[in-house]
Amino acid sequence: MDDATLLRYSRQILLPEIDISGQQRLLDSSAAIFGLGGLGSPVALYLAAAGVGRLVLIDFDHVELSNLQRQIIHMTGDLGRPKVDSARDKLRTLNEGVVVETIAKALEGAELDATVAKVDVVVDGTDNFPTRFALNSACYRQRKPLISGAAIRFEGQVSVYYPGQAESPCYRCLYDDGGSTNETCTQTGVVAPLLGIIGSIQALETLKVLMNVGQVLNGRLLLLDALSMEWHNMRFQRDPACPVCGNR
Repeated sequence: MDDATLLRYSRQILLPEIDISGQQRLLDSSAAIFGLGGLGSPVALYLAAAGVGRLVLIDFDHVELSNLQRQIIHMTGDLGRPKVDSARDKLRTLNEGVVVETIAKALEGAELDATVAKVDVVVDGTDNFPTRFALNSACYRQRKPLISGAAIRFEGQVSVYYPGQAESPCYRCLYDDGGSTNETCTQTGVVAPLLGIIGSIQALETLKVLMNVGQVLNGRLLLLDALSMEWHNMRFQRDPACPVCGNR
């Protein structure tokens, strides 16, 4: 690292759990962020700021006025632009040392698997069960960690999945085919800062996974009730009957 790089990340390098070696791991790492909305916005900003070397942004949507209440990576001047382009420009302004790649379409099948295979970790910032299930299956096939978050109304949750590892549950171990609900914030609403809280936790768990420090939320679902500001930590195990990772 040169002097400018050391200065930029000095507050992280000061942490004994990270040090120069941990920062170098981040600089050499890559992450795919699916969804550049309320969750993907803080995730992308914090991962770029922390120095994750390559970020792949995936979103097929365009910036709309109703997005600006919570999708903090986009500005009024970005209205009508593809979200991946808007987000890319902000990240390059924030940290020009980070390589930012964009995919402005929905991925499925072989394309989804190929994208997942080329990164070290996947962050799910999407808002529907079919996409989440597809990401989980792709991560299972490619043996990639998945950091998943969700937020609606005043409620949020985060977990980390290591599909393919012994005794590690996957996303489908927690939710069946239909999920407990398929509500979205577009239909039901969501308070703006909640997305920042949950997205920031996703970003932190991503950094921990990439640097292999601390205890990540593997096998644990962290739940937030923002109205009462109460956190709950629910443990769960791999489902032997899971259609993705269960016993065959």
